[in-house]
Formats: sequence, structure tokens, C-alpha cells
Amino acid sequence: MRLPLLIILTLSALVACTPRIQDPGPFAQNPMRPNLTETHYVTTDGTQLPLRRWEPDTTPRGVVLALHGFNDYSDAFSGFGPWMAQNGIAVIAYDQRGFGAAPQKGLWPGHDLLADDARDAVTAIADAYPGVPVFALGESMGGAILLTANDRATLDLDGIVLVAPAVWGRDTIPAYQTATLWLFAHTVPWLSLSGKGIKRHPSDNIEMLRALGRDPLVIKDTRVDSMWGIVNLMDAAQAAAGRFESPALLLFGANDDIVPPAASRRMLDALPDAPDGKRRIAVYDDGYHMLLRDLQGETVWKDILDWIRNPNSPLASGADIGDPKAKLSDH
Repeated sequence: MRLPLLIILTLSALVACTPRIQDPGPFAQNPMRPNLTETHYVTTDGTQLPLRRWEPDTTPRGVVLALHGFNDYSDAFSGFGPWMAQNGIAVIAYDQRGFGAAPQKGLWPGHDLLADDARDAVTAIADAYPGVPVFALGESMGGAILLTANDRATLDLDGIVLVAPAVWGRDTIPAYQTATLWLFAHTVPWLSLSGKGIKRHPSDNIEMLRALGRDPLVIKDTRVDSMWGIVNLMDAAQAAAGRFESPALLLFGANDDIVPPAASRRMLDALPDAPDGKRRIAVYDDGYHMLLRDLQGETVWKDILDWIRNPNSPLASGADIGDPKAKLSDH
């Protein structure tokens, strides 16, 4: 009888495990005003997140808050940022909690906290650049964070750019995968998986991908509870799409196999009608998931710059011509 009892107790202990999320910062109970230093974004709970700034030599004509994707960090914008600064637009990017050089690396912070940080960063940027138009750009997970943050209360922005937004929610994930993820997240949440052997092509820029593989700040082994967390975020982002009415530029790669085309099409179907000029959607025929770092990345940069300058004009690339859902076909 002892062995079955031991098995029962062991299984009970495992099932009692729950996905872990980060502890908040030291001032969580007494929030401070968010602010930017030269090297960090200081959040309302006092957490210091490493910051990168790319600024023009003169007063910027606009500022872009740039949010990186899952397991990435602010260096994701090391090409885009300087190019935009040369064209008069400042770019501000920080390592989000749990990523890059931010505290508690590898531990999921919860999408509520990530969304709060994004909202507060908009406030900090407005304080640092009074009177300058402020935009936000989110790549992949960063796009999902902007969707969820904006869903709570419309962000005080002049426009939002969503680059391959992570909207692969449970409604487009096979049930057996979500069931397996739930089991692992609630029994062995600390387990880390590398993703090796999964044949995906996030970009056609092979040298860039190799550099990411050598970068110690890019997370290679992901905790199962972080995977659970990103799926929860993508669920929330997909739901938020149905209420997304802010001025926006939405960018997709026709060859994206990280966020399946069906998930992106579902998001586009959910979007409410928008007046002419308030929303522009572009699909790049040669684009992948990491559009800003693809081999044709500068084409995407130019489209973003043109949209910031004049959101009512067609994009120079022509990627906004045609039916975006038809261009996002299943591979």
C-alpha cells in the first residue's frame, strides 16, 4: 500500500504546482511616476529596465516606443533605431521584464504587468519629449502587448505600428497542444525547452539569425510556464483586436511561419471598421516574421517612416495594395 500512496502523494504535489510569475518591484504598493534615465526605464514599481535610445541631432519630429518580441530584447531595434534617428525620429526601446538584461531573466512577468509597463512608458516618453508626437511599435509579442494595453484604455499615442503581432491564440492552436501545455505548466512549470529540431524560418536574414544564436542575452531555453504565459497574452491580444480602433499601421510577412496565417487572418476579420486613412494594412510578399530584420528590412523601415509622416498616403513599397487576407495564405 505504501507505493500507491507515494505515487498519489507525488502526483498531488505535481498537480498542485502552478505557473510562476515575477514578483513586482519595491514600490508596487506605493507607485512612483515612471521616468527615463540615460540607461534605464524606471517603472512605477521601481524596477529598472535597461534602455536604448536612438535620437536625432536636433529636436525629433516624433518619438517611437519600440517593444521587442518573445525571448528577444531591445537590441532587436539596433538597425531600425539609428536609421529612424537619421531621418528625424527618435526610437526608445527597453528590455521588458524577464528578457535581455532585465531583472529575473527567463521568468514570465504576466501580461498584465507587461501591458502596464508599456502604458507607463508612453507617459515617461511624453514627459521626456514634451510636445513631440509619440508613436508605439510592437514586434510580435510587443504587438500583442500594445493590443492588450490599448484595450484597457486607449493609449495616448499619435499612432500604433503592429509588426507581425503575436495573435496565435488558443482558438487557432490545436487542442492537443494547448492541453499538453496546460499539463506541463501546472506540473513542471520550471521545465525548460529549447525548440531545437523545430523547422521554422523566422527570417531570410541568416547571418542575423546566427548572430542571435551567439547572443547571450537572447533566451534559448524557455520555461514551460513562460510558454503558457505567452499563449495567455496572445489570447488576450486576439480578443482585443475586435475593439482596436486606434490609428494604426499593421505589417505582416507573407512567409511568416511563426504566427500562422490563419491567426493573422482571424485578427483582421475581428478588427472593427475604420474610417479611411485611420488604418493601413500591408503584407510583404517576400517578408517573414522578423520583418524589421529581414533582408528587405529597410523597405519596411521606409514604409513606417512614411506612415508616421503622412498616414493618409499609400506606402511606397506598395505592400498595402490588394486584399491582405488573400495575401496571407496558408503555407
